Amino acid sequence: MQKPLDDAYYRLLCELQTADFVLVELSLFLDTHPQDMEALRQFNQFEQKRQQLAAQYELQYGPLLQFGHSFSRYPFQWVETPWPWQV
Repeated sequence: MQKPLDDAYYRLLCELQTADFVLVELSLFLDTHPQDMEALRQFNQFEQKRQQLAAQYELQYGPLLQFGHSFSRYPFQWVETPWPWQV
């Protein structure tokens, strides 16, 4: 059964995707510039932000990941759609 999604859902998912994009780009940069302290500071800042966003998302909308990476409330939420990659 698909749950109705509100604007807050899409905003939060967009913030998560933005943080993920920044983390990938900073990871690639740090691969070639491992001594760049500012880039490392930004990476850690965005990782912390991403963890907070993911916790907020999962509290409000259910798990982001399967296979033991996310907790689930009862009843098991993973069967509820849409999954984050379906929107």
